[in-house]
Amino acid sequence: MMKTQCVVMASEGADESQVDRANGIDVRGVEVRFANGFYGLKQSSLTIEPGSFCTLLGPSGSGKTTLLRTIAGLLTPSAGKISIGSNEVTNLPVQARNIGFVFQNYALFPHMTVLQNIEYPLKLHKWPQDDRRRRVHEILDLIELPHVADRAVGDLSGGQQQRVAIGRALVYHPALLLLDEPMGALDRRLRQQLGADLREIQQRTGITTVYVTHDQEEAFILSDKVAIMDGGEILQYDTPAELYFRPNSRFVARFLGEANIVEVKKLSAAADGRVSATTRLGEVLLKSVISHVDEGASRSIVLRPEDLILKTSNQAGPEQASPIPVKIVKELFLGSRCLVTVSDPAGDALLIECTRAQVPSPGSDVWLTWNLASAVLIDR
Repeated sequence: MMKTQCVVMASEGADESQVDRANGIDVRGVEVRFANGFYGLKQSSLTIEPGSFCTLLGPSGSGKTTLLRTIAGLLTPSAGKISIGSNEVTNLPVQARNIGFVFQNYALFPHMTVLQNIEYPLKLHKWPQDDRRRRVHEILDLIELPHVADRAVGDLSGGQQQRVAIGRALVYHPALLLLDEPMGALDRRLRQQLGADLREIQQRTGITTVYVTHDQEEAFILSDKVAIMDGGEILQYDTPAELYFRPNSRFVARFLGEANIVEVKKLSAAADGRVSATTRLGEVLLKSVISHVDEGASRSIVLRPEDLILKTSNQAGPEQASPIPVKIVKELFLGSRCLVTVSDPAGDALLIECTRAQVPSPGSDVWLTWNLASAVLIDR
């Protein structure tokens, strides 16, 4: 049985008085320092647009749950301020913030039916019976579970229980929906299915949503924007595509899939305001334009495996890098794709993703190139 609970944090009338419906989130310079001196969250700022879906993504201990709980009011920041809509809520108690929660590590009430579980928050706040039943049936329709309204939650599948938890979080019109790894107990296929369902529900309701996960694919499926976190800091905040194709650091590049990181020995200005980088692969022309070339800066180039191209000739197109001779070390067959490891002229390994048909025959002379726009310069 999946252990999931919606925790209701709203006082009666809070949605009408203390927190308005223009419910974007603004986190400014927030820190969380615990009694032992450990910083669970270093100075962090984040702006989440009203009605958007934001995911906090990072490994265990990165600070994502700490940030979520601070937005909720479950943790008090040591510095900084938090606003929901036009209201600063830094010092508001949690029950005044009108927030719906879904957590992984609590159970739905097993002695109650689906309908009773969803209705429970409305009873707490003394909604009239007719209003309660009307709203519960709206939610049952929204989560597509009207046919199981009278069943005990223990008789439901894990995915159905997850929907009930989301429904109960939404039943009283919260200003925000916060979810802390709610699908961690589900298998990958079910997570993908429920992730798509959750995204559809969020878009239909228009509720601002903050979601915590350590799963990159889940974050990409769900989110308008993703905040990558590590060591209590927000390292980069952007759309999934921008994070993947334009990471700003080694950590972000490697956390979001496979990445080849090539150290830069020297940067120099090239034609058209572009930059030339001296690397172990030779002179690499970067299509990206930077305003200032700092020769003393520690820089690297990121090349995604799927952007590298294996060729059986040393010819390249006008917008491709000069071909580099490489040797195929091994090939890993993964069904629809192959991961090929090659050795570059310096003897270092590079990972390339391609179809099986694109892998040269054993013993062939092989060259490597890529489109100039694929190489991304990072600061560290």
